[in-house]
Amino acid sequence: MDFRWPASAKEIQSVQSERKRVAVERALRSPFLKKRLPRLDLQRLDDPDVWRRIPLLAKEDLRQIPPERFHDEFCIQPRTRVVEYWRSGGATGRPLFYPRSAEDMLHGLLAFERAWALIGATPEDCAHISFPLGVHPVAHLYARAAINLGIGTVWCGAGNNTPSEVQLELIDHLKPTVWLGMASYGLHLANLAEAKGFDLKNSSVKKLIVAAEPLSPVKRKKLEDAWGAEVFDHFGMTEGAFVAGEGLGHHGLHVWADLFYLEVVDEKSGEPVPEGKVGSLVVTPLWNNSMTPFLRWSSGDLVSLSSAGRITPEMPWSVFPTLKHARRTIGFFKVRGVNINHADLEDAMFRDPAVVDFRAEVTSEGDNDVLHLLVEMRSERKHQLIETMKQTFQVTPQVTLLQRGTIAREFEASVKAPRFVDKRG
Repeated sequence: MDFRWPASAKEIQSVQSERKRVAVERALRSPFLKKRLPRLDLQRLDDPDVWRRIPLLAKEDLRQIPPERFHDEFCIQPRTRVVEYWRSGGATGRPLFYPRSAEDMLHGLLAFERAWALIGATPEDCAHISFPLGVHPVAHLYARAAINLGIGTVWCGAGNNTPSEVQLELIDHLKPTVWLGMASYGLHLANLAEAKGFDLKNSSVKKLIVAAEPLSPVKRKKLEDAWGAEVFDHFGMTEGAFVAGEGLGHHGLHVWADLFYLEVVDEKSGEPVPEGKVGSLVVTPLWNNSMTPFLRWSSGDLVSLSSAGRITPEMPWSVFPTLKHARRTIGFFKVRGVNINHADLEDAMFRDPAVVDFRAEVTSEGDNDVLHLLVEMRSERKHQLIETMKQTFQVTPQVTLLQRGTIAREFEASVKAPRFVDKRG
């Protein structure tokens, strides 16, 4: 299999220089983008001052285009060249649907084929895929890339595609070696397995690939303990494809910098942040942009980027820079003047070994905002949990204990688990 690995950082820079110009030329063919772009010297796109004249593009910008006009205003090839559509997987706002050409698909699948190489997968493996199956592309891209590499696949989808109890039965019967899905759903399956008496720790699954939501160290440990398996964190977006992933050795998320040009900028000013510092991620696809020419796409993720040299020289991905995902920019509640980051709240909950699963809601009661935690627990520790939350966030929550399995059943029908819900309107 030719993964088109670049041989050096110098080669990556050469590819970026050449393909950034192609990306801009394609964007200028989009009626929507042409109106937004300033006059640019295409010979000087490697000059940061010239490149940063290109305005950032975000989902809210694209939502200004009526859905029935999206193709004509944003896309640069006729509908007859579309081979499939991908759904934007954002948890807020109107979903967007992006057409993809056959050329786009070749590059998108290459990115996912490399993802399998990262974790050392071979035709000896079999993959149980629990990402949602449908217009959102992640499940079928992992599956098709696996098939291209001779890796066995079980196309389960999430709980709304194949009930969770059936998924556990298939793990027991078909003996997959790799499980793929959102970390939240992996925890739901583990909770169900515990309730059903299924020994997931000693199943055939030895590796987990998780994506589509931030993975904290606390959540990683909870998953690894529950499954008795090694967790690999992967990162991508519908506007691109697989962008970065953790590989053997767990040295960070290796960025396919020859396929995507990444920047990290200050959230407010848009200016670049120093290497290793957290900022807002901006992505420009360099190859799979022949239909939707995304240019300086603001992904809504807070990350840091490092161009550190070869960590494991024998691995072809060691030449790539590495990324650390901090959190989503939209992931917080403001309760009585206190900002509660969703990831911090999730970590605080999952640090308590008695907590099986939870959902957090914010409601208005009179003039007060109320943080309401709906929790499944292994033991009655409601008062201790309230005190921990109060000490951690300076907000006293209401806590309702739920019967085991309640949250997993509610999450079954969700593309992205609605663990955090703001009901204040």
